[in-house]
Amino acid sequence: MKGRKPSTINSTAGALVKAPAPPAWLSPEAKKEWKRCIRPLIERRILTQSDLGQLENYCIAQGRAREIERMLQIDFDLALCRAQDKALATARQIAAELGLTPVSRSRPVLVDDDDSEDASDLAL
Repeated sequence: MKGRKPSTINSTAGALVKAPAPPAWLSPEAKKEWKRCIRPLIERRILTQSDLGQLENYCIAQGRAREIERMLQIDFDLALCRAQDKALATARQIAAELGLTPVSRSRPVLVDDDDSEDASDLAL
C-alpha cells in the first residue's frame, strides 16, 4: 500500500474515563476477566463505548476457556479440548485487537488531543 501511513493514533477521543461494571449476564469467570482487564484499558484511554461489545466477547471467550479447563481436569474429553482451543484462539485474537497483549500494546504510538508536537518532528 502506497502513501503516507499515520504515525499516531488519537487515544483520547471518546475514551471512557470510568470503568463500567461488568454486564450482569456474563458468567462468573467472564466477570472476573472483565474486572481484571478493564482498568488498564481505561488508564491507557483506548477503550470507547463502542469497544465494550468486543470486551464482552473477549471476556466470554476467556471465561469459557477457564470453565472448560475446570471440566477437563475432572474428565478428559476430546470435544472439550477442541472447544477450549477455539475459545482460546478467539480470546487471543480479540485481546490483540483490544491491546491486551504485549505485542499489541507496543504497536501504536498514542498521543493526547492537546499534543502540539507535529508527527513529522518525531525522530525515529
